[in-house]
Parts: sequence; structure tokens; C-alpha cells
Amino acid sequence: MAMAWIWTGMVVVSVVYGLYAGTIGAVGSAAMEGAASAVELCLSMAGVICLWNGVMAIMKACGLTEGLSRLFRPILSRLLPRACRDKETLSALSGNVSANLLGLGNAATPLGITAARRMAQGCEGRASDELCLLVVLNTASIQLLPTTVAGVRSALGAESAFDILPAVWLASVISVAVGLLTARLLSRLWRS
Repeated sequence: MAMAWIWTGMVVVSVVYGLYAGTIGAVGSAAMEGAASAVELCLSMAGVICLWNGVMAIMKACGLTEGLSRLFRPILSRLLPRACRDKETLSALSGNVSANLLGLGNAATPLGITAARRMAQGCEGRASDELCLLVVLNTASIQLLPTTVAGVRSALGAESAFDILPAVWLASVISVAVGLLTARLLSRLWRS
């Protein structure tokens, strides 16, 4: 709801300033150009999303996602011990981490929501430390292949859409480390 007010405020300020400065025609032209660019970007991104969702479906069909899940179980059971006691929650968590590693946020989100719903059972309306940690891990996920960002770069004419890999790897490892440390620190401070 807050974003609706922010966007509405930005549009109103733009129109009022355009009227005041006598550039309302330029404001209208910019709005139309922006809308056209947004539609072009969405259509080009649809192809990238379909491609990587297909790759994810193939990985699932050939059992690669289950292999990745087994690979992540020791790490996840250490980070989220209570959540990992339930096989379905662990499966959703593992799939979520796998999809985030491949940069497929749109595929990771439903799995993250499934895991969060299962973890929220019995919390009596208050998020547990593990549930907060899941949100942190989802927000600051490590990405091996930033497919969505590469798709946007490709759609906007980048020569090499994946030349950002080292920067993405470094930034995502740092963000996950800071997120985990901050979540642990805050959970200890909150209990004190």
C-alpha cells in the first residue's frame, strides 16, 4: 500500500512540476516512452524466464534438483534445524536455495512461500528466528548464475550479459554473510 502512495506522489509531483515549468508535453512524452520501453523489456524478459524455467523443469525431471537438495541438506539443517525436521519443509527449502543459486527468483518464490507457511505453523502469529532467517536467506541469496539480471542486460543490448559474474558472486556472498550474522546477532539481542 505504501508503494502505491509513493508512485502516486511521484506522478502527481511530475505533472504539477510539468505544468509549472511549462513542460507538460515533455512529461507526457516521457511517460509514453517509458511505458513502451517497459512493455519491450517485459516481452524480452518473458523469453529469458521461459528458457530458465524450462531448464529448471528439465533439472527436476532428471533428478538434478533432488541432488542439489541432498547437497544443501547439511547446510540447511545446521542453519534451520527445526524446519529441517519436516521432510516437505526441507524439500521446499532446498528447492528454494537451488532456484536462487540459478538466479531464478520467480521459481524460488513459490518454494520459499511454501517453506515459510510450513515453518509458520504453530508460531501463533509471530515469526520465529528460523522464519526470519529464511527471509534473510531469500533476500540475500547467493547466485551462481544471475539469469534475470543477465536477461535484462541482454535485452538492453549488453555485448556479454554474463560478464558481471565475479561481481555478482562477491556481492552475493558478502550479502548472505552480513545477513546471516545480522540475523543471529539480532535474534540474540531480541531474546536478551
